[in-house]
Amino acid sequence: MEYAIGAALGAGLVLFLVFVILTARAGSLGNALRGLTVAGRAHTDPAFHAKLVTLEAGGDVKPPAPPAPPKPSGAPLRMLAVLQAEARLVDFLLEDISGASDEQIGQAVREVHKKSQDALRRHAVIETILPGNEGDATTVPAGFDPSAVRVVGNVAGAPPFTGSINHPGWKVRELKVAPPPAGADEFVLQPAEVQVA
Repeated sequence: MEYAIGAALGAGLVLFLVFVILTARAGSLGNALRGLTVAGRAHTDPAFHAKLVTLEAGGDVKPPAPPAPPKPSGAPLRMLAVLQAEARLVDFLLEDISGASDEQIGQAVREVHKKSQDALRRHAVIETILPGNEGDATTVPAGFDPSAVRVVGNVAGAPPFTGSINHPGWKVRELKVAPPPAGADEFVLQPAEVQVA
């Protein structure tokens, strides 16, 4: 019995001495407890363990690079690419026409208009938002979609609003434009062409 008590007291004394030595080495009890927390995390988190090994070896742990901002979608440009491919609309709009005669501009507009209209009809189903024509009377009901109908002028109170149509609006009901091939840059409206001799 005395042997068991002596062994228990000896083990307790050894543990106390180890605790005192570790606390002294850590600088404070808080640092010693923090060290145990770090050791526990290094045991369960491989990425943290790798950083800890790097720090122990005298290396620097660089913070991870911030994620790159997402690339905006080029999907809205697909219809513009179709209009360029089929009607050369972008070429026409970006061309300097200041030196062209009204007759030349008129001929170009007629051709671009015809081809653009044809492309729109084949690749998109576009419908008016409001029934009627410009100048017709209309009523905007309560609960209307402000992204589809803009009420302007002397607007007071709550809907319904009665007024005349300035523009019936346009809405795309269906878009029939294929996605670009895999790996293609959606922001390229028309690739450059090089004639090799």
